[in-house]
Amino acid sequence: MRMMLTARFPTETFNELVRSGEAGPLMQSILAELKPEAVYLTDDCGERSAVLIIDMEKASDLPSFVEPFFLKFNADCDLKVVMSPQDLTSAGLDELGKKWG
Repeated sequence: MRMMLTARFPTETFNELVRSGEAGPLMQSILAELKPEAVYLTDDCGERSAVLIIDMEKASDLPSFVEPFFLKFNADCDLKVVMSPQDLTSAGLDELGKKWG
């Protein structure tokens, strides 16, 4: 299932990793392990953030996606199910509208 994972990094924790030269290599290592479909680095509510599009095959995969961010960056993580335009096309909205509208 395609998911959007948003990881928000506390400023001081991330600053310490930047000062020590660990932030970049650590982020590259995590991203290489997770193999996201896409990654966007941005801010969210004033904190450095990463938005990843991932494919989670089963619920038990959750820790492998969020624990690296929890343990290495002390991050807060949010997950949302997302669809592509192609997914929406096959979602059956017309039938749902007829049934529930």
